[in-house]
Amino acid sequence: MPELPEVETTRRGIAPHLEGQRITGVIVRQRQLRWPIPPAIHEHLPGRRITSVARRGKYLLLHTNAGTAILHLGMSGALRVIPTDTPAEKHDHFDLLLGDGRCLRFTDPRRFGSLLLHSGDPLQHPLLKALGPEPLDKAFTGAHLFARSRGKRVAIKQFIMDSKIVVGVGNIYASEALFRARIRPGRAAGRVTRDEYLALGRAIKQVLHAAIKKGGTTLRDYTDANGAPGYFSIHLNVYGREGEPCRVCGAAIKARVQGQRATYYCANCQK
Repeated sequence: MPELPEVETTRRGIAPHLEGQRITGVIVRQRQLRWPIPPAIHEHLPGRRITSVARRGKYLLLHTNAGTAILHLGMSGALRVIPTDTPAEKHDHFDLLLGDGRCLRFTDPRRFGSLLLHSGDPLQHPLLKALGPEPLDKAFTGAHLFARSRGKRVAIKQFIMDSKIVVGVGNIYASEALFRARIRPGRAAGRVTRDEYLALGRAIKQVLHAAIKKGGTTLRDYTDANGAPGYFSIHLNVYGREGEPCRVCGAAIKARVQGQRATYYCANCQK
């Protein structure tokens, strides 16, 4: 599933091609995605200019002077800016037609993505208003995590993957950040010390920035806005490396299931 770095990579890939463009039309081939595409899309988007392309958590926000299109890539979605006359394939579910003869095309084999419209402040949309802080913002620190964790019995990995605590720390990067901070993923969030949280806050920023710099992590279903895969996977320290030697101490990387997701860690380095 695309995580924050993949979504941010997509945003950076499409933004220069979309900002300032006028939407001339909308073609919907499959309305039944994670949530049905609202018919109002056809009424409110054509003729509107895209003023900016932003991201909130794993949602992409196409701001126009008549509201905001809210997009989610789901588990296998991809966005590309291509010539409008490019033949559509089986899983190409909608196009936003642009004034320069190109379109923003959404492809999603599993149909877990979405396209919604919000006329007011998009940050007050029900999907967005309860989200926690952005981990890449300067204001986000481990002190925030420490304050929110007091009395929590939930495992630290599940805690930092809770979008109400901090957005965008998905399964891969949670494992990687915990390794960098030397914290074992099964520890209760309320028993992690302030100093450890300060280290974890820094580690979350570091691993996300590193992933974005490398273009996102290569996943089976993910390619960036230009069709090229991300290459951060070669730098993963623990994720997907069960039985392989830890890059720091040489001990075998262990794996377990937490919250129905695979977790990877070094039992020697992480306490």
